[in-house]
Amino acid sequence: QVQLVESGGGLVQAGGSLRLSCAASGRTSSIYAVGWFRQAPGEGREFVGCKTSGSGSTYYADTVKGRFAISRDNAKNTVYLQMNSLKPADTAVYYCAAKSYGGTFNPASPTAYDFWGQGTQVTVSS
Repeated sequence: QVQLVESGGGLVQAGGSLRLSCAASGRTSSIYAVGWFRQAPGEGREFVGCKTSGSGSTYYADTVKGRFAISRDNAKNTVYLQMNSLKPADTAVYYCAAKSYGGTFNPASPTAYDFWGQGTQVTVSS
C-alpha cells in the first residue's frame, strides 16, 4: 500500500504562484509514476501532469503546459507541483495519485492510478 498526502493549497490572486506537495509513504518503491489531477465543482477529474520514476519522464496537460512544473525529491519521497501564472480557471481541488509498476499506462486517465491523496483546495481570485 501507498499513502499520499497533499499540502500547499490555498488562496492566491490571479498571476500568482503556489507549490503543492505530495508526500508518499508506505511501499514507495512500488511507485511507477505520480500524477496530478484537479477537480472543479460539478466537473470531472482533469489530468494536470505526471512524472515517472526512474527516467523521470514528465507529461503535462495543454492547459497548464508552460505554467506548471512537476519535480521530485527522492530523499523525501515527495513530488511537487509548481504552479505559476495562476488563473481563476485553475481553481479546483488538486489531487496527487500514484501508479504502481505493471500493466499499461495512460498517464492522463484517472483509472490508471492505484492510490490517491485526499486533495488540497486551490482557489485563484480574479
